[in-house]
Amino acid sequence: MPKQRTIQRARQAKRQGKAPSTQAGEFVKDTIDSIREGKHGARSAKQAIAIGLSKARRAGVDLPPPKKGTTSARTRKSAEQAYEAGQKEGAAHKPNPKRSRAATQALKREPKSAASSTALSRLAKQQARKRTASERSAIAKKAARTRKATSARRSGTARKAATTKGRKKI
Repeated sequence: MPKQRTIQRARQAKRQGKAPSTQAGEFVKDTIDSIREGKHGARSAKQAIAIGLSKARRAGVDLPPPKKGTTSARTRKSAEQAYEAGQKEGAAHKPNPKRSRAATQALKREPKSAASSTALSRLAKQQARKRTASERSAIAKKAARTRKATSARRSGTARKAATTKGRKKI
């Protein structure tokens, strides 16, 4: 169950007109934090993110399941079920306590290293390698557009970086 604060932050992101993936990011962050706190683990960084996305879908974030051919049928089916559960208003059934406990116990046996910065960095690089050069370029351009830095601040930051780079350690 995601924290109430996480749900509020996701709703605030929605009110600000941010993309569903950004809203879902709050749930992914919540999952990563809970793994780092030692509440449970994950087999890999990819699974940790998948858990967060599933929580987001169940909480009602309008994040559609992956398209056919991009993931396995099992993953897609799981995402579809989570999405449908989140889209229904107040019709969520009570979870089976035995099954819920079994899932939690299974995750507790998994390593906590899945949420380490190294593991997340490795996954990000791996995903970036799968993209074409033009896709990576488009993403970088979009990131630059959405960044709220003024040109003056940007040039100031660049100047500072240049001086820092110029210093030599003795």
